[in-house]
This record gives sequence, structure tokens and C-alpha cells, in this order.
Amino acid sequence: MFLECVEAENFRNLRGKITCESGLNVLVGDNGQGKTNWLEAIFLLATTRSFKTAKLNEAISFNEDLAIVRGPVHRAEEVRRELQVALQQNIKILSLNGKRIPANQYIGELHTILFNADSLKVVRGGPEERRKFLDDAIVSIHPPYIQTVSDYARVIKQKNALLQTLRDQEATTEQTLEALRPWNEQLAELAMRIHRSRLRVVERLSENLDETIFGKEKVTIRYASSLEDKGDLSNYAELIRERLDLRVLAEMASGYSLIGPHRDDLEILFDGKDLRKYASSGQQRTAVLLLHLASLGVYFSIHNEYPLFLIDDIDAELDNYRIKQLLDFLNGKTQTIITTSKSLIAAELSTSASINTIVNGHPISS
Repeated sequence: MFLECVEAENFRNLRGKITCESGLNVLVGDNGQGKTNWLEAIFLLATTRSFKTAKLNEAISFNEDLAIVRGPVHRAEEVRRELQVALQQNIKILSLNGKRIPANQYIGELHTILFNADSLKVVRGGPEERRKFLDDAIVSIHPPYIQTVSDYARVIKQKNALLQTLRDQEATTEQTLEALRPWNEQLAELAMRIHRSRLRVVERLSENLDETIFGKEKVTIRYASSLEDKGDLSNYAELIRERLDLRVLAEMASGYSLIGPHRDDLEILFDGKDLRKYASSGQQRTAVLLLHLASLGVYFSIHNEYPLFLIDDIDAELDNYRIKQLLDFLNGKTQTIITTSKSLIAAELSTSASINTIVNGHPISS
């Protein structure tokens, strides 16, 4: 997978076009010049989302009504596709080869793996961050899964609203069970798909975890279902239906859905110890990076091509040793785009990378 170039119009402070090489690309410049904004533009082109804001209208330049990000992508089958994302107020307009298409057809045309400061939420944040990491990995290899996650979130939201209404009405247990039955049936079916998909992606990630990249540190992962020790997980569909019936009084009292994969977690161990409790800050960074590189391997095993690898502010998140080891590992595998404010790092990489200096959002090739 190769992004030939990325062009932006009225997207934050960006101007012009960056031509990308197939190997390492470095965006260098002082803080506040727009280096991260270019990575955000590439991420938007791939995912239709921003990693900086949930409100995409905030990315439209001041006093402008329309922002556009576009770029041609080459895939393993040597087909060139022109991707474009246009933002107009709160509307996203997605285009492939000049033709408008829905999101479910667009997602998957370009895939990126992003490593930045927020990536550390996978180990430092709550279970929802680790569930999101797994779900993103699944979507990368099976884009329709995004609809399953969306449907599940909708059912949970609607069930919660119903639970709160039934609680306010002081409904009986029988009335509550009857009212919840259609929602619980949907929830059980969707939960089974999510549970199965997450278990499989954890297996794939484990197969691709390479602890030799940065030394002797070993990272292991395990999917931790909230229904562990509650019954036979191998028959998940039956088990979740039993638990939904059994916990109806507790759900009535709380007004929230208490059963399902929205309460699961990903256990991450570092040399056999809980990463969050016992690992240093540097070891946590290493572990997150290893998980991202494992995602890279999983994608390649399915698609026989590598996604783009984006690294924001590389010298802030990694020391010189890990930078060298990482770039050596990525060399020859994936198109990599990194940002740095250190001109010395850019100079050291200049013989093996394409260098663009970013000034007021405008790229200047070196």
C-alpha cells in the first residue's frame, strides 16, 4: 500500500501538497507549524475520522465552508485509486475516483497505523481504550465489523434508556423481562460476534508479537471476558443469555446494561507482570509499540501488503535506540511518515528518507 501524495485545501492551516516516497518520509519543523496536521489529514483520508477532535468541523480553516483532503493510493494489485474526504459543516463527503460513496464502501481503501502520545492510552487508560484498540485491529482486516460495533452500541444505548424508563415506572420483574426480551436477543447475537472476533484478533496479535525488536522485554496479551468464571465461555451465546436473565434485577436497579463485551478488557503483561502496575514509562511505550507492530503483521497476513505507519513527534515518545530499532524494522516493509521538531534527527535520516520542512502548514522539500 502506497500513498503517492496528500493534498489539503482549507484543512486546518495546511496548504499545498506533500509528495510521499515509498519508504521513510520525515516532516520536520518548529512546533505549531502543522506537522501533526498533515498526519491528521492522512489519518482522515484513511479512516474518515480525526485523532485530534470528534468534531470534524473544527478542522475546517477559519472563515471557510469546505475543507478537502485528497490523495492517490496504490494497492498490492497495482490499482491506483483517488481518495477524497470533503468536510462541510458536520457533513463528510467521501469519494473514490471522483464518485461519491458511502462510508462502508470507503473504509479499507487506505489503512494507517498511528503511534502518538494518545496511543499510550492503550495501557494507561481504561478498558474502553483497549477494546477500541482491538476493534480497530478487527476493522482493518474485516471492515464490515464496524457495523457490528455500531449496532451493538445502538442496542446498548436503547436498552439503557428502556431500563431507566422501567425503573422510573417501578415495573415488575416480569414486566421488565418481557420489555427487555427483544433488546436482549439483539444484544446476545451482536455480543457473540464481537466476542468471537476479539478472541480471534487477540490470537492473531499474539502470533505477531515480536519481543526481539527492542531487546529481551516480552509482552503477552489475553482477552479477559467479563463472563469469565460465570459459565462455559465456549458456548458464549447460551451463557450471555443466561446472565442477561439472571442479572435483570441488578440492571433494573442501576438503569444500565451490565452484561456484554462492553465490559470486557485486554490483559497486557510485560515479562509476566501487569503492564499498568509494574512497567516503567519506557517499557509501557515499548509494549504499545509492539502491539502496533503486531497489528501491522496481522494486516499483512490477511492482505499481503502493509498499511501506512504514522508516528507523531517520534523523538518525544521514543529514545534514540528505539527510534533506530523501529525504523530498521519498518525499512522495506511499510511506507512510514514521521514528524519531528529536531532538525538533527531529520539530518541523520536525510540519506535514507524524503524530508519535508513544514512552515506555516506548507511543505518545503529538502
